[in-house]
Amino acid sequence: MPNAMSTDSLAPGGAEPQPTTGSDSLSFPGALGWTALGTLVPGLGLWRAGRRVAGGVIMGAFVLAIAGLGGLYLFNRRLLEGLALNPAVLQGLAIGLVVAALLWVVVIGASYLSLRPPNPSAGQRVAGSVVVGALSFLVAAPLALGANVAWTTADLVGTIFGGDSTSDSTQPKLNHDDPWKDKSRITFLIIGGDSGNNRPGSEGDRPDTVMVATIDTHTGATTLFSLPRNAERMPFPPNSPLHKYYPNGFTSGSTDLYTRSQYLLNAMYRMVPMKVPHDVLGKTKDFGASVMKVSVGYALGLPIDYFVKVNMDGFKDFINAIGGITVNVNYKVPIGGQTDAHIPPKGYLKPGPNQHLAGGLALWYARGRYGLDDYSRMERQRCVINAVVQQTTPTAVLTNFQSIAAAGKKTITTDVPGDLLPDLVDLGMKVKNTPLRSVLFDPQNGFNSVNPNWVAVRAEVQKALKATAAGAAAATSSASASPKASNSSAKHSSKDTSDDLTASCGYHPKKS
Repeated sequence: MPNAMSTDSLAPGGAEPQPTTGSDSLSFPGALGWTALGTLVPGLGLWRAGRRVAGGVIMGAFVLAIAGLGGLYLFNRRLLEGLALNPAVLQGLAIGLVVAALLWVVVIGASYLSLRPPNPSAGQRVAGSVVVGALSFLVAAPLALGANVAWTTADLVGTIFGGDSTSDSTQPKLNHDDPWKDKSRITFLIIGGDSGNNRPGSEGDRPDTVMVATIDTHTGATTLFSLPRNAERMPFPPNSPLHKYYPNGFTSGSTDLYTRSQYLLNAMYRMVPMKVPHDVLGKTKDFGASVMKVSVGYALGLPIDYFVKVNMDGFKDFINAIGGITVNVNYKVPIGGQTDAHIPPKGYLKPGPNQHLAGGLALWYARGRYGLDDYSRMERQRCVINAVVQQTTPTAVLTNFQSIAAAGKKTITTDVPGDLLPDLVDLGMKVKNTPLRSVLFDPQNGFNSVNPNWVAVRAEVQKALKATAAGAAAATSSASASPKASNSSAKHSSKDTSDDLTASCGYHPKKS
């Protein structure tokens, strides 16, 4: 029987037509172009290839994810920051990013295979493989990096900032929704541990550095107070359980030099826990540091909320991780050496402006004291803090995040709770944009380490806080008026109760 099919239904040459698909009209370059577009908007390539359901579902999920993140950023940024600093969420995010990378690569490959013309030539196969591989790398590499950063951040936050705001009885009770609602100032005790000074283990841990940083939570205006490590008669508030153990302050009352050395400020961290029950202050993360919080806070008349303890041996790794710091060296600073043992230093940092120091030299800039006194070292240490705060850029943090995280885990111990981190990140941005000021308690301003006048110290602290607030207000006003006026307002005045660290850490070499 003759074939009933009309010759009109045949394609030219008598061949039967091929089934129509969404990509039958695409050339090879067109297929590559739509594959690229489908990489930018996952699912678009599949939709163009005729797989409308799969493409639509993938595009919808992608758009919802972007819209959700954008909505959180615009309307509930604090929740987004809280999630971004939650270890469990970060670990889940790391796993999710890896899965997303794999699925995205699969979608890219499936889109190309669906879009390319049938029977591609050998050259087209090679070119397609190269393009798909390149697109897959462009997608997978940042997602893999993001997963690595998320996992590292989770580890860092969980290690350093373990616990929440109810886990330590010496911490303030803050409003969970708005920590700064009823708190105009947050204060930290900064302890520089000396485990990197080859001190015998039997002598315990003695802080070489004792600073207090207090921050206005509304403006970010910050003042540093530096106490000498050999300060005696550190007081305890009358309502503290520690007062009954040390009613006359942290002192033995002895005139023997060795005995007195066991009752200096830098011995408090080690000695008090040896004499006092560790539950006397309630639950604490680090009893020795909590003891110092109570005593130093009362001495300054400035209640201390949290402590940050820095291992000075690991400090150099942290400085290396942020790319070093630039400081002004105003006199020879020894590298190594021991004054008491008459062991000379290996060398010196020579005077000069704007010297960029890597970790090892930055550590000696902060600690070197052969032939110098503790007060000169205290001056340099506050300049290091100022340099770190002012010179650390977001780009440097992102670029060197893995190294910074590793150094932070090795270097920093704190009782700052993890659930306060989002608010501290925002506060940190205010601090970075505000000149730091500092008060150094030394003989030049009447401080007597052997028998301190704590009443006078507290009065000096209050004057300094007022000067800092006034300086911040003036700087803000000048900056809004003109940059030139802002720069001139930062100059140091001998009438200031507190020093502008930018000015006091400037280059003004001392005559030898």
